[in-house]
Amino acid sequence: MNKRMGFLDGVWKRNSEISNNYDLDLLDEVSTRDYLKKIALETNINFIGRTISQCEFRIMQDKKRIKNDWDYLLNVRPNTDQSSADFWQRFVYRLIDDNEVLVILTDDNNLLIADSYYREEFAVYPDIFKDVVVKNYRFTRSFRMDEVIYLTYNNEKLSQFLNSAFEDYSDLFTRMMESQKLSNQVRGVVSLDATQSLDEGNMAKLQKFIDKLFTAFKKNAVALVPKLKGFEYTEVNDGSNNGKSVDELTKLKRDLTNDVANILGIPNSLIHGDMAEYETAIKAYIKFCAAPLIKKIKDELNAKIIEKSEYLKGKRIEVRGVAELNPLEVAVAVDKLVGSGTFSGNDIRFMLGYERVENPALDEYVLTKNYERASKGGEEENA
Repeated sequence: MNKRMGFLDGVWKRNSEISNNYDLDLLDEVSTRDYLKKIALETNINFIGRTISQCEFRIMQDKKRIKNDWDYLLNVRPNTDQSSADFWQRFVYRLIDDNEVLVILTDDNNLLIADSYYREEFAVYPDIFKDVVVKNYRFTRSFRMDEVIYLTYNNEKLSQFLNSAFEDYSDLFTRMMESQKLSNQVRGVVSLDATQSLDEGNMAKLQKFIDKLFTAFKKNAVALVPKLKGFEYTEVNDGSNNGKSVDELTKLKRDLTNDVANILGIPNSLIHGDMAEYETAIKAYIKFCAAPLIKKIKDELNAKIIEKSEYLKGKRIEVRGVAELNPLEVAVAVDKLVGSGTFSGNDIRFMLGYERVENPALDEYVLTKNYERASKGGEEENA
C-alpha cells in the first residue's frame, strides 16, 4: 500500500494543480450491516406480536363474562394513544427484545408500557420500580411490584445468540456484499493530455465534463459523448464477472431468521409463508410458542388484577382467540363429544372460544340413541 501511494504521489507531483484540486474518494469504508439483526428480530417478534394482538381477554365469574373497566382497557383502548392491538404487539416486542416488560397503571386509568426504569429488589418485600420513563416523561413516584404488570421472557439463548453469533453473520454478509459489488463493478481509467495549463478554471471545466460523462454512462441505456483530443476513457472491467449471487445473500438472511425462529419456537415454514404442512406447523407454533406466552400473560394478569379472595371464588381472566379450533373443521368430533354425553353444548362453546349462552338445553348432558344402542348391545354381549 505504501509503494502504491508513493507511486501516485510521484505522478501527481508533476502538476501541483491536479494534486490540490482532485478529491480522490476511491475507497469508501463499508459499515456493518446491522439491519441483519433488525430483519431477523422484526420478522419473528412481529409474527408473535400479531398473534397475541388477536387475543381477547375475558373477565369471568362462575363461567360468565363480566364487563367492567378492565375489559375495556385490555380489549379496546389501554391508553389514549394506542388501540389494544397496537398495545399488545408493542408489549410482546418489548418482552422478547428486552427479555422483560413493565406496564404501569396511571392515576387516570391508562395502561402504559415503560421505556426505561430502575428495579430495586428485596428479599421478603415487593420489589420497587423507580425512575419509570414513558415517552420522555419521568414519573416522580415509585411503583411496587403488586401495582404493575411485569413479565420476563427468560430466554437466555436468544440474548447469547444475538450478542455473539450475530457478529459472525454480519461479517460474512458484509464480505459477500463487498464481493458482489466488486465483481459487478464497472471500472475505468481516464487518460489526459496534461501539456495544457491546468489552472483552477480548466480543472473545474474538466471535472464538470467528467461528471456528465459518467452520469450519462450510469443513467442512460444509450449514451453518446463527444471524443475530445487529449481525453481518453478506457474500461478496465465491464461488470460481467461472476461473484456471489443475490440468492446466496438471500439465503444468508433466511438462515439467520430461521435460527432466531428456532430459538423462539416458531416453525420456519410459517415465518416464510410456506404452505407445505401448514396444519402441522400451526399446531406446533400454538403449542410450543404462542400458548406458553399466553399462559405467562394470563398468570400475571390474574395475579395483579384479580384479588386472591375473588380468585378463590371463581373469578378469572381467560385469554381466547389463538388456540381455539375452527368449529367447522371439528364438527364431526363435536357431534361425538356431545352425543356421547361427555360434554354439554356450553362446554363445547367454551372450548371453541365462544361465550356460554343462557339456554338450559345447552347445559344438559345427553346420550343419543346411537350411543344408547351401542351401550346396551355391549351389555348384552357381555351377558
